[in-house]
Amino acid sequence: MKYSLGDLVYQGETSGVHNWDTLSGTSFYWHPDWLHIAENMTGHTPAIPMEPSDNKPTKDDAAAAIVKHLNK
Repeated sequence: MKYSLGDLVYQGETSGVHNWDTLSGTSFYWHPDWLHIAENMTGHTPAIPMEPSDNKPTKDDAAAAIVKHLNK
């Protein structure tokens, strides 16, 4: 099964940290100061490196990194 952006459920932002869940319940977190997607809200456990399309990563870059990770 291939994942797409439609398979992510954006849960919003808390204290600058954005949160997405998958339909299976896996959570991913990202803050604009991080160059990775984290496994926990503190960002201390990076799971996915990001490849920003510009110098500064965006929420869209974060979502794309999550989908890329899920499709590996």
